[in-house]
Amino acid sequence: MKHAGSQALDQLEGLLAAVRAIGALKERSRGVFYLKSRALLHFHEDRAGLFADVRALPDGDFERIQIDTETGRALLLQKVSAAAR
Repeated sequence: MKHAGSQALDQLEGLLAAVRAIGALKERSRGVFYLKSRALLHFHEDRAGLFADVRALPDGDFERIQIDTETGRALLLQKVSAAAR
């Protein structure tokens, strides 16, 4: 599964804007977010769809969430918001 390219990230611009609005995150490159010095969130594309990898904090592994649906996007925003607190 490859990291999301520009076209995939264009499809996610609304979601990216919502993640940026959380405020505690630093977007080091488009679609790659850090919390302090740790990678927190990045995106992948695959034939099966679009996915986000979000780190379970404080020291967890990445969890992959399919974000092709509103339910998946809402779950992602919930996890990112909780991590940013």
